[in-house]
Amino acid sequence: MYIIVIAWLYVVILMAATEKSIAAGLLTFIFYGLLPCALLLWILGVKHRRHYKNRQLLNQDMGDPDSGNTKTDQ
Repeated sequence: MYIIVIAWLYVVILMAATEKSIAAGLLTFIFYGLLPCALLLWILGVKHRRHYKNRQLLNQDMGDPDSGNTKTDQ
């Protein structure tokens, strides 16, 4: 996934370098490079973040199952 982002940013940097003004180059880089890549990484990372969150919750719940009632029996 990251190799695609790196390759696309390389292409966009070359596109931005050929613009006539610095402002046009910056806007090209931001709107054709940074924003689409950030959106792509965010969308593709949702599954990973959800899995990580569920794993954390499971580890929290199953961390020490015998510690629910620590009082002695009478």
